[in-house]
Amino acid sequence: MTRKLWIAAVVAVVAVGAPWLRAQDARIAERAKRLHREAIVIDTHIDTTEHLAPGWKFEERHKAPPSHEQDASAVDLPRMREGGLDAAFFSVYVPGTITGPRAVSLALAEFDKLKILVASHAQDLTLCTTAAEIREAHRENRVAVLIGVEGGQMINNDLEVLRSYARLGARYLTLTHMVNVGWADSSSEKPTANGLTDFGRSVVRELNRLGMMVDVSHVSDKTFWDALDVSQAPIIASHSACRALCGHARNLTDDMIKALAAKGGVVQVNFMDGYIDQAMFEAQEKLKPEMEKVQADLERKYPGPENADKRSQAASAAYDKMRPALIVSWERILDHIDHIVKLVGPDHVGLGSDFDGATMPQGMEDCSQLPKITEGLIKRGYKDAAIKKILGGNTLRVMEEVEKVGRDLAGRGM
Repeated sequence: MTRKLWIAAVVAVVAVGAPWLRAQDARIAERAKRLHREAIVIDTHIDTTEHLAPGWKFEERHKAPPSHEQDASAVDLPRMREGGLDAAFFSVYVPGTITGPRAVSLALAEFDKLKILVASHAQDLTLCTTAAEIREAHRENRVAVLIGVEGGQMINNDLEVLRSYARLGARYLTLTHMVNVGWADSSSEKPTANGLTDFGRSVVRELNRLGMMVDVSHVSDKTFWDALDVSQAPIIASHSACRALCGHARNLTDDMIKALAAKGGVVQVNFMDGYIDQAMFEAQEKLKPEMEKVQADLERKYPGPENADKRSQAASAAYDKMRPALIVSWERILDHIDHIVKLVGPDHVGLGSDFDGATMPQGMEDCSQLPKITEGLIKRGYKDAAIKKILGGNTLRVMEEVEKVGRDLAGRGM
């Protein structure tokens, strides 16, 4: 066969096959649309709470120009509806450098923001504290708002404060954020507590009794293993990825994932580009010395805990100017889901985007893009039942198990 005849044959085959491929794509798209609508889609970690200032309208889309990034958000009501996001854990966050009574005061203000948000959008939003309430909200076509507390320093070394947060609706505590909390070590600092102290272990036990999930995203490896050992209930990583695919210390090793799954827990995959892509992670690591110099300059310019927010905003702005010019595709999220499923099956993985708290990969800039994950999983051969578990079913299951442990402990007077 001559080259011309060979090319003509290939063109003919492609021409014949093109309608079939288009029809297949249409079938996948329709299946994905139906499946995404049927599923209860849950994101276990968004940082939108900080945007909820007076005058900020959650019912409007917030896509600010680059010069006004502080006014932008990846999550608002129109895009939650567009993306089929049925339930989201809004983070109550105070920088880890703010401690003591002030940390508690600021945390309570964040709770108030969420209470006001739900009350002002009662037709569309409802505050939920149980898996059953999430299911009911889904039946009523309302978005379930849940609360996670990100950083153990906000309990001010006081279990009664933790109980107060539970009464206000918090359903998980991330034991640490970016700094150690005295009773638990973070993945971002040199250890000082050697994992969990005795008080740290009592925090985990109290979380079990309250029916709150223990969240090990951000903690050191030793803290992870200590928390897993102490907890009588399954634990979660509300927004972590796989260290085997991206070496960031915030991610979980294969052994961690297996152990967490063996106890019934769930790893909710983080979407942040530097946590899911090794090349981006390595490029960011090279910037660390320069960023440390920036941080030191900011400490001198804005000293004291009262200026923590100023330092954080200025550091973020500085990083944005020097961040690596690399493109990370949203499909890396699917790679991390695949890795967890290959390790422990589809019952122990979910979604924990970190929207509004991290730089998203290309194609997953906001929550309206979530249906891509459903379609992507279909294209990778996942069955409907497994996809529904990943989108939210696994989170509902672990919530129910944690709630049951809490009831059992309360019934025994513990």
